[in-house]
Amino acid sequence: MTEPHQPPHQPPPPGVDQHALDQHVPDDVPQAPWTLRRTVQFSAGAGALILALASLMAPSAYITEAPGPLFNTTGESDGEPIITVDGRETFETDGALNLTTVYVNGAPTSTVRVPDAVRGWFSSSIDMTPQELVYPSGTTADEVEEFNTAAMTSSQDLALAAALDELDVEYSQALEVVDFTPEARDSGVDDLLQPDDQVLEADGEPITGLEGLRTVVNEAAEESVGLTVVRGGEELDVEVPTYQEADGEHYLGVMLQGEFDFPVDVEIQLQNVGGPSAGLMFALGIVDTLTEDSMTGNVSWAGTGTVDPDGTVGPIGGIAQKVEGSREQGVEHFLSPRDNCAELEGRIPAGVEVYGVDSVSQAREIVEAVRDEDQGYLEGLEACGT
Repeated sequence: MTEPHQPPHQPPPPGVDQHALDQHVPDDVPQAPWTLRRTVQFSAGAGALILALASLMAPSAYITEAPGPLFNTTGESDGEPIITVDGRETFETDGALNLTTVYVNGAPTSTVRVPDAVRGWFSSSIDMTPQELVYPSGTTADEVEEFNTAAMTSSQDLALAAALDELDVEYSQALEVVDFTPEARDSGVDDLLQPDDQVLEADGEPITGLEGLRTVVNEAAEESVGLTVVRGGEELDVEVPTYQEADGEHYLGVMLQGEFDFPVDVEIQLQNVGGPSAGLMFALGIVDTLTEDSMTGNVSWAGTGTVDPDGTVGPIGGIAQKVEGSREQGVEHFLSPRDNCAELEGRIPAGVEVYGVDSVSQAREIVEAVRDEDQGYLEGLEACGT
């Protein structure tokens, strides 16, 4: 008996997977019945896929910080001047004094998904911070927005005060107690101080703004701070305890506000930007607007930092993202608070020169030195972030 003729084995046509050919089953071959084992395997596989997809959509416990846009304080936003001064002669400006911003994403204002967090870990321009180190538990989106709006309004008043101080224009101001944090109430601070108390000194140092007070409190660490206040026209000395938060900073837990009486009216128009870190660039923008000579000499600058009425520049968050955002938009000169310089070590992009500053006056000197190409002055400055 002869065997049925078998055609010789032929290699698969080009582009066809041999394994796929091996797995092909002709239509006329009976299929194996669907068994309980196969049902369990399918269900387990589908469940694992669903769990994997769900984990990717789950919110991350991190806040992400990424470079944001720049706004020229001596220019316009949406067709309107960012800074408008009434009550004093103003002058044309050139160049740019850009304030810098950071895109902040994460609870409670938005959601960072697991894939976003993974991308953040591998990006050199995005920083990841645990939520609990940024916002206390229970903080709402409305509270964050309210704080940022209030901080921006306060930074504008402080910037005007610092600018007038730089220009030797007199004004009056008082730093007053408004309220207390729960931690301060627990430690009895509300029994030592009262709303409307005016703070004059801290540990013997005259206090002209919040940044100066923060410095004294952090230098005291967890020791109490001696405050001299005016209450009902009488000076009082009180010892106020401090406490430390998760961010490593020390606090009195006293909410303060500065009441100013300025001889000029300054209106700052800038939508959808909050926080206190624009103070330095607002102050420089006001000085440039009120000064006949150009501060920049048509050079574009960017920078950041809080300010006190006496011109003290304080540290901010997101410094690396702000420098990177400046590079992305072609700005080559950057003003950083001196206290942020350590964070920039190894993170200054090529093509950007970063100058650390302690005051509005020093920042102005540096901007004008670049304008005048004063290399001797610039080479004598302490390096920042190198």
